[in-house]
Amino acid sequence: MKNIFDLEGKVAVVTGAGKGIGKALAIGLSEFGCDVVLVARTLSDLEKVADEIEKRGRKALPVPTDVSKEEQVNAMAEKTIKHFGKVDILVNNSGVSGDKPVLKMDLDYWEWVMSVNLRGPFLCSKAIGAHMAKQRRGKVINISSITYQMAIPNMTSYSASKAGLVQFTKVLALEWVKYNIQVNAVCPGYIRTPMNEEFFASEAGKRVIEKTLPMKRLGEPEELIGSVVYFASPASDFTTGAVLVVDGGQILGK
Repeated sequence: MKNIFDLEGKVAVVTGAGKGIGKALAIGLSEFGCDVVLVARTLSDLEKVADEIEKRGRKALPVPTDVSKEEQVNAMAEKTIKHFGKVDILVNNSGVSGDKPVLKMDLDYWEWVMSVNLRGPFLCSKAIGAHMAKQRRGKVINISSITYQMAIPNMTSYSASKAGLVQFTKVLALEWVKYNIQVNAVCPGYIRTPMNEEFFASEAGKRVIEKTLPMKRLGEPEELIGSVVYFASPASDFTTGAVLVVDGGQILGK
């Protein structure tokens, strides 16, 4: 039987690839055979990840991009096609955290969260998806969050954006069936990243882990690689519009 998880020679675009989850996913996809287009705002971060990928014998193309800006996203998509000639996989991972209560949140803050977490995946999916549609094949993986269904106080902007991303995933999956493009979502729980590491190392953070995580630990970014590889590979050719939760059991009792 052939390896249904083989990604040899595939081209993947990963947003938010400079640090944390995106970095782990980009390197993980390269280890399964992908060449990777690395997307984030900071070139120096992308270049470090590119070095890691090239050490593994794969190609990496760093493309500094603000995913909330349509002209930058379109330019990134065109650069991808010009460089590699095709695109097989899109991982919409770019995101920001929103943790303000509504009464202390101004409109600019709300729109900032939405512009990255929801507008970004829309713009990237549209730009990259246009090329996938011409190819009559493609895989889109949206990185959402367990907050799409679990209510956490002071997380209205973030939760709304991630819930919107799940529904975007489902509707887009139906729209793009005719192009042989599968669209799925991965919803992580609490994963250790540079953004949250300081909090979870504090006494307050340790209490959150103890009280809310059945496994009594954070997930590591590398523990999301398997889910993304599944959705990126031929193993998921009959799976679209699916939502896969990777949270160590966090939402089971909620």
